[in-house]
Amino acid sequence: MTRTRWTDYDWQLIHTEPQSPLMHLALDEVLLNEVAAGRRAPTVRIWEWSAPAIILGIFQSVKNEVDMQAAQRFGVQVVRRISGGGAMFVEPGSAITYSIYAPKALIAGMSFQEAYADMDAFTLEALKTMGIEAWYQPLNDITSADGKIGGAAQAHRGGGVLHHVTMAYDMDADKMVGVLRIGREKLSDKGTKSAKKRVDPLRRQTGLAREVILDRMIETFRQRYGLQAGALTAGELQAANQLIIEKFDTPAWLNKVP
Repeated sequence: MTRTRWTDYDWQLIHTEPQSPLMHLALDEVLLNEVAAGRRAPTVRIWEWSAPAIILGIFQSVKNEVDMQAAQRFGVQVVRRISGGGAMFVEPGSAITYSIYAPKALIAGMSFQEAYADMDAFTLEALKTMGIEAWYQPLNDITSADGKIGGAAQAHRGGGVLHHVTMAYDMDADKMVGVLRIGREKLSDKGTKSAKKRVDPLRRQTGLAREVILDRMIETFRQRYGLQAGALTAGELQAANQLIIEKFDTPAWLNKVP
């Protein structure tokens, strides 16, 4: 497969009203499939959260990662995504999350490490313009001298690749530690155990509003590669709602790794 360039594509931007955690995960699968099949142009989607959630990687153990009683007490929904990587804790307005849906030709011939760094090059550039010297800590952490900023994960499907990132903006650290079993004794021998990592919020490092950071990231992407406003189709929303019912909101999927 011959590698393509970012500027070979007509990139679309989707940035909608807040969605439920389950809808976000379903949209990731639907849009990945649509881009892989050539029915949708390569797309960047900015996530807005309507409710707090813990999002598990596909290979993670529920028992290893989550204190379910604490999650219920705090009203935090626990869900599982289709990509690997570690558990994320998010609340509305607390994180910056985005997905990139692209043809796999964009990263043809790259190692995993190269592909991750290439997909987030625009983010590192945007952060630099805001005074943050950030870099990739292999394989999938975005970090700075002041600590970890965020993490990335990928999923490949046919001729498409999904790359998504969550960066901490203004996390409730006490609640995060309460619902995630960070650094606690391992409870299951199945699944991947997250390492304890320091998460340093972008709000403190930049002093900027979350919307300002997002705007800078979008504008940086637009200047590098081109970017036009896009929208979800009725068919994509219908497919996502069906996936929630059949997959993402089922005990079998959540407890894929107990």
